[in-house]
Order: sequence, then structure tokens, then C-alpha cells
Amino acid sequence: MKITLCGSIKNADKLVEIYEKLEKLGHQPMMHEKMFAIGRGELDEVPDGVEHAEVKRKNNYIKWWHDLIVRGDAILVCNFDRKGIKNYIGGNTLMEMGFAHVSDKKIFLYNQIPEDVSYADEIKAMADVILDGDLSKII
Repeated sequence: MKITLCGSIKNADKLVEIYEKLEKLGHQPMMHEKMFAIGRGELDEVPDGVEHAEVKRKNNYIKWWHDLIVRGDAILVCNFDRKGIKNYIGGNTLMEMGFAHVSDKKIFLYNQIPEDVSYADEIKAMADVILDGDLSKII
């Protein structure tokens, strides 16, 4: 299965690990090449003195992820604790879930749905399978 990995760039190292595990399970994981360099500490996610929004706009990341999601079969939302919220899903990842949902792609969540966000109902309406950290549940 072609699976687009989605999640916070702050967890790039974890996304790289999950990418490698999915390959070993016979899937075709997909994500931006810069995530690997960021995950290995070879590249800063946002250069000093530059706003995050500027980086997203300059690199056209939102459209890039949309196009990747459309080319795949499913997305895997890699939701880990962040900002004091268990299993956090941020704005970009929520949009990516929306892209997948309206494109009829299967949506896997690595961990449970975060309850401490105002948009938990929207996540519940779109998520198909919660893996509880078990990638073997992807079928």
C-alpha cells in the first residue's frame, strides 16, 4: 500500500523510523525528502530569522503534501505528544487529513485521537483506523 506519512515536523525523527518500519512490512511509504534530513539532524526545519509560514509558502509544502496524498492509497497520521497535548494533531496535519478524506483515502492514526483539541470531532469523523502504535494493523 502507498502510504503518505503526515505529522509534525518536530517529530521528523519518529516519522523516519516509521517510514523504515513500513518499508520492512512491504508498504510504499511516502514523505518529503527534507523530512529525512531534518529527522537525522542534518537540516534545520526553519532557518534562523525566517518565519515558518514563509518556509511553507516558499517551498509550496501544503500543495506538495496534497498532491502526494492524492497519489497514494492512504495516509498515516503520526500523532505524538506535543505542546502539552497527548497524541497532538496540528493544523497542517488536520488539513492533510481533510485532503485524504475528500480524496477517499484511508486514514490511519498511529495513536489515539487527541481529546484536548477543539477539533476532536472532526478527527473522529475522518479517522478510519487507530493503530495504537501497531503498524501491522495496516491492511
